Amino acid sequence: MKIHLATDHAGFELKNKIKGYLVELKHDVTDHGAFEFNPDDDYPDFVSKAAQAVSEDPKNSFGIIFGGSGQGEDMVADKFPHVRAAVYYGGHLSVVQLAREHNDANILSIGARLVGDEEAKKAVEIFLKTPFSNDERHIRRINKFD
Repeated sequence: MKIHLATDHAGFELKNKIKGYLVELKHDVTDHGAFEFNPDDDYPDFVSKAAQAVSEDPKNSFGIIFGGSGQGEDMVADKFPHVRAAVYYGGHLSVVQLAREHNDANILSIGARLVGDEEAKKAVEIFLKTPFSNDERHIRRINKFD
């Protein structure tokens, strides 16, 4: 599975930690930036690149994007065809599981100012390991997205 990462300054440190974690697990990772900490950068510049990559290959790729809350990043990602982004900013990890099982989410947007390193790793693990249920009702609903 190909995994596309992106962030702005707010998620820069966490993105790099998760990138290292994914590489250790032998995932095929593409980093779409930011590549340096710049407090004046804008998340759409980076997130749009990761979302475009997932949009072009939604069955064989995932995205993990980071921002302060993850909300704006999610909004950018969801503008791309065949992208279904879900936000995780802490709390019940079942949110991540349900986003995969019921919505076939292919991008996880993490609120880096609200989620610690270990919690982010758990969320990423759940996101990558949880399969879509393929239930007819979920397929029907997803088909209405586009």
